[in-house]
Amino acid sequence: MKQYEIKSERIKKLRESVLSQTPMVCIERARFVTEAYKENEAEPVYIKRARALENTLRNMHIYIKEGELIVGNQASEERTAPVFPEYAVDWMEKELLEKGNFNTRDGDNFYLPEQYKDELLEIIQYWKGKTLKDKCMAIMPEEVKIASEIKVIHGEGNMTSGDGHIVPDFEKALRLGLSGIIKETEERLSRVDISENDAFREIAFLKSIIIVNKSIIEFGERYAALAYDLSLKEKDECRKTELLKISEVCKNVPKNPPKNFYEAVQMIWFVHLAIQIESNGHSASLGRVDQYLYKYYKNDNLDKDFVKELLQCLWIKLYSILKIRSTSHSGYGAGYPTYQNVTIGGSNPDYSDAVNELSFLILESVGEAKLTQPNLSARVHLNTSEKFIRECTEVISTGFGMPALHNDEIIIPALLNKGVSLKNAFNYTMVGCVEVAVPGKWGYRCTGMTFLNLLKAFELTINDGLDKRTGYTLLKGNGSLKDFTDYNSLWKAWEKNIEYYTKLSVVSDKIADTMLLEYPDIFCSSLIDDCIERAKTAKEGGAVYDIVSGLQVGLSNAANSFAALKKVVYEDKTLTLEEVINAIETDFSGLKGEKIRTLLENAPKYGNDIDYVDSIASDIYDTYINEISKYKNTRFGKGPIGGNYGLSTSGISSNVPMGCVTGATPDGRKAWTPAAEGCSPVQGTDIKGPTSVLKTISKLPNILMTGGQLLNVRFSPDLINNDIGFQKFLMFIKSFIAIKGWHIQFNIMSTETLISAQKNPEEYRDIIVRVAGYCAQFITLDPTTQNDIISRTQQRF
Repeated sequence: MKQYEIKSERIKKLRESVLSQTPMVCIERARFVTEAYKENEAEPVYIKRARALENTLRNMHIYIKEGELIVGNQASEERTAPVFPEYAVDWMEKELLEKGNFNTRDGDNFYLPEQYKDELLEIIQYWKGKTLKDKCMAIMPEEVKIASEIKVIHGEGNMTSGDGHIVPDFEKALRLGLSGIIKETEERLSRVDISENDAFREIAFLKSIIIVNKSIIEFGERYAALAYDLSLKEKDECRKTELLKISEVCKNVPKNPPKNFYEAVQMIWFVHLAIQIESNGHSASLGRVDQYLYKYYKNDNLDKDFVKELLQCLWIKLYSILKIRSTSHSGYGAGYPTYQNVTIGGSNPDYSDAVNELSFLILESVGEAKLTQPNLSARVHLNTSEKFIRECTEVISTGFGMPALHNDEIIIPALLNKGVSLKNAFNYTMVGCVEVAVPGKWGYRCTGMTFLNLLKAFELTINDGLDKRTGYTLLKGNGSLKDFTDYNSLWKAWEKNIEYYTKLSVVSDKIADTMLLEYPDIFCSSLIDDCIERAKTAKEGGAVYDIVSGLQVGLSNAANSFAALKKVVYEDKTLTLEEVINAIETDFSGLKGEKIRTLLENAPKYGNDIDYVDSIASDIYDTYINEISKYKNTRFGKGPIGGNYGLSTSGISSNVPMGCVTGATPDGRKAWTPAAEGCSPVQGTDIKGPTSVLKTISKLPNILMTGGQLLNVRFSPDLINNDIGFQKFLMFIKSFIAIKGWHIQFNIMSTETLISAQKNPEEYRDIIVRVAGYCAQFITLDPTTQNDIISRTQQRF
C-alpha cells in the first residue's frame, strides 16, 4: 500500500501548530461590525453591510506565522471563531450567563477569554431585537414553532447564520483581479437611469460592491506591509527572502490578476477568506481547483514538492477556519465542520477525462496532510483514467475518509434535467458536503434549507399527530396505528402527514429567505453571475441558477418501519397491531418486548437489495417529491433559471439529534437513538454486503437528487490492506461508477480502533472519520455521535 506522509518540515510545524490550538472565540469582528452599524444607521442595507466588512478588514488584527507562505487570518488566532452578532445573540447570552463560557458542551467546545466577556455581553445588548433570528421569530407561525420544537422540521441554522453553501467565480477573480470587478461594477453603475423605479436600490448595491472589493484589496496590502516589516527584523536570510516574496505577492493580489501559481493560490485564499469573514454561513467552497489553477501550474514549471507545499499551506489555512454555533444547532454538524469543499477530476463537455497533473498533486497533498479540511471530492465517470481511480482508492485506503467520490454518469444528467446548460452541467462542482452547483452561477443553498425528519413524521403519523415527548399535537384527525386496519389506510395517513410537514418546511424556508434579505452578502454576490449586471444580490435573484433543497433525514428508518408493519402485521399476521403498539410504547421492555422486537427486526431491511422494502423507500420519497414539487423558492420569477426545489439526503450529523428526539419505531429501533444517516442503511441492518447496498441506492429517484445523495460505507483496514483486498475494493468503486451511484464515501476504520479512541482520546488525535458528508477528528465528537459511527455496519466483500 502506498504511504502518504508529509515531507516538508515547514508543513509539519504549521500542521502541528493548528492541530494543537484550542478552539477559541474572537470578538473583533463583532466589535467592528457593531461600530459600522451604529455609524451607518441611515444608510441603505447594502452600504451598511459593505461598511461592516470594510471596518472589520481595516481594523482586525493580522498576523503572519513563522514559516507561512500563504497568509491571511479570519480571526485573531488560528482555529478561532469570529462572532457574527447580526444573525443571533440570544444563545450567546444564555450560554455566557448560565454556563459562564462556551466550553462546557458535550462537543464542539470553544473558549472566550474572560477579558472579552463583558464587551461581548455589551455588544449583545445592542443587537437584541435586531438580529436575523429575532426577525424570523417575530413572523413565524405558531405551528412552525411547534413543529420545530417537536423536531419534525429544523430550520434553526437558516435563522441563526448566513447562507453559505456556495462557490463563487474564482476563475473570474483570477482573470480580472478585484480591480477588474470594480471596473465592471463602475461600468454597470454608469448605465443606471436614475428615473427608473428601482434605480436607487441598484445604485446602493453597486456602490457597495465597489466598497467591499476596495476593502479587500486594502486587506491584502496590509499583509504586504506586515511581511515587509517582518523582513526587516528577520535574521534568517532564507525566511527574509520568503517574507519579501510574500510582500511582493500581496502587493499584486487580490488587486490584480495573479502572474504565477504562487500568486494564484494566495488570490483564491484572499477571496475565500473574505467570504468567510463577510458571513458565518458554512459550506463556502473552492470549486474545481485543479481546473482553474492548472494554467498557472503548467506555465510556471515549478518543482512538484514546492507546489504541494503551497497547496498544503492552503489546506492548513482552510483548517484554521472555525464557526461557532448554538449548542442546540451544533449537534446537526458535530466535530467543528466547515464543509469547505475542493473538487478534482471530472469530465469535459466532449466526455473526455478532465483529470490533469494538478489533480494528482492536490490528491497527494490532501492525503499527506490528513486534515479534516478541505473536504476533498473527486468526480469520477466511465472514462476516468485507471491511474486516477487507483490513486483515489490508495488515498481512501489510508483511512481518513477522503476523497468522497461523485459520479458524473448520474449528476450531469440530473443537472440537465433541471435546466442547466450542457457546458455548465459538465462544469459542476461539489459544495459543502455532497451537494452540487455550477461555480459562480448558482445561488445559495443548493442544499441546506430546512431539515425534514421523515422518521419523526412516521412517529407522528402512527400517533395521530401527537408527539409524546413534548405533549404537542399538530396534525390531528388522520387516525393512529390502532385505527390502521390495513396497509393502505396507514399509507393514506402518511401522505396526509407528509403533505402537511413538507408545507411547514417550505414556510420555514421562506421566513429565513425573506429575513436574510436584510443581511446581504455583498462580496460573494459580486462573484456570482449575473448579480452585477442584474444589480441584484444572489439572494434577490442575481444568480443564473437558483435551485435549492432541504434535507430529508431518516429515509431508511421510515422504510424499515413501513416494511415491518406490512410484512409482520398486515400480511403474515405474526403480530397484532395491539402487540406492536404495546411494544413500542414500552420501548420493547421485558422478554415479550424483546421477542416482538426480534420479529420486527427480521422483516426485510433496506440496504440488502430486497425489492420488497427498497420499493417502499422509493414510495416514501415519491410522497415527498409530489409535495415539494408544488413549491417555489422566493427567487422564482426574479431572473434565475429554476427557482424550485431538488432533493437531498445530505443531512450532515442531524441523524443523531433527530433520532434522539424520536420514540421507538416498528422496525425494532429503540427510543431516543440515532436515525440512519444520509441514504445509508440503518446501522447494522445491511448484512448482504456492500454491493447489495449499491443496488438498493440505485433504486431511489437519483436523477432528482441535485441537492446531494449521501452514502457512507465502512470497511475494516484489514480487509483492504492486502493486494487481493485492495483489488476487490477498487472493483467495488468501479461498480459504483457503472451502476450510476450518486455519491459514496468510506470509513476505513476498525471498530476496535474507534472503541480504543473513545477510551484513550489523547492517543488518537489524528483519527479522522466520515461523520456524514464531512470528516471530523473522532475524539472531538460527542459520545452519542461516536457511538453512532461505531454502530455502522463494518462491511465485507
